Amino acid sequence: MRRIGEVRARLEQWQDLDKSTSDLLELLEIAEDDELEDDLRAELNRLTDIAVAIELAAAFTGPHDRSNAILMVHAGEGGIDSQDFAEMVLRMYVKWADKRGFKSEILDTSAGEEAGIKNGTLEVTGPNAYGYAKSEAGSHRLVRLSPFDSAHRRHTSFALVEVLPEIESDNEIDLNLDDVRVDTYRASGAGGQHVNKTSSAIRLTHIPSGIVVTCQNERSQTQNRETAFKILRARLLERKMNAELDEKQKLKGEHTNAGFGNRIRSYVLHPYTMVTDHRTDVSVSDTQGVLNGEIEVFIDAYLKAQLGQPQPVS
Repeated sequence: MRRIGEVRARLEQWQDLDKSTSDLLELLEIAEDDELEDDLRAELNRLTDIAVAIELAAAFTGPHDRSNAILMVHAGEGGIDSQDFAEMVLRMYVKWADKRGFKSEILDTSAGEEAGIKNGTLEVTGPNAYGYAKSEAGSHRLVRLSPFDSAHRRHTSFALVEVLPEIESDNEIDLNLDDVRVDTYRASGAGGQHVNKTSSAIRLTHIPSGIVVTCQNERSQTQNRETAFKILRARLLERKMNAELDEKQKLKGEHTNAGFGNRIRSYVLHPYTMVTDHRTDVSVSDTQGVLNGEIEVFIDAYLKAQLGQPQPVS
C-alpha cells in the first residue's frame, strides 16, 4: 500500500508539472506588461523545483532507497567538544527531516559526561528517506573556538554518522531469536519517574556477529525491545549489504574504503564560517543555516554526482 501511495504521488507530481507548465506558457503569451513578472517568476521557480525533485529521484535505484532511514550519530575524537558536536549533528537531522516534511523520532541517546551525547539514534520516515539520508554517512568535522576550554582556544572535533535502511519485511533478514541475548538494565538520564527505578532499558547482543544494540528512551521495556530489534535488523541488513558490495568489488578487482570512517564534510566556525562537502566541493557560508537543517544543497549535489551530472558551485 505504501508503494502504491508513492507511485500515485509521483504520477500526480508529473501531472501537476505538465498542467502548470502549459498554464505558464499561456500566461507568457498573453502577458502584455511587467505586472505579472514577479508571479510568473515565482511559478517558474516552483516548477523548476518540482522538475529537479523528479530528476533527482532517478538516483534512487538501490533496493532500499525507498525505505525509511535510521541515522546513528557517534561522538568521535575531541572529548566533550565531540559529544557536543554529535548532539548538534543529531539536531541538524531532526531539523532537516522537519523541513522535508518527513517524520522523525529519536529512538535512543546516550548522554555525554558534561555536555552533548556519546551517541544517538534517529528514525526518519518518509518517501525515499534512506535514498536521501544515505549521502550523510561518514565522518563530520567541526572547527571552532571551544566553549568548554577556559582559554577559549580553537578545537577540532569529529562525529561519525551511520545511515541504515529500515527493514520492511522480516524475510529480508534471517534472524534466529536463539542467537540473540537479551539483557535488561535500569535506564539512565532524564526521562521520568521510571528512570533508575525500573529495568526498562534493553541491550541486545547478536552472538554470531557480535553486534550490540541498546535502547532506553521509551518508557516501557516492551517499546524499548521492539525498537532495539528494529535497529538490530537494520544492522544485520547493513552487514549483509557490505558483504555483497565487498564481493562485487573483489570480482571487479576494485578497492573500496571499509566502513563509514571517511571524512565527508567540514564545519568551520572559526577563523571564518564555511561548511564544505569534500566529495562534491560544494561550500556554504551560512553555517548556522546548515546546522539548522539546511543541508539539501549537499544532498542534491551528492545525488547529481551519482547521476554523473554537473554539481552546483557555491
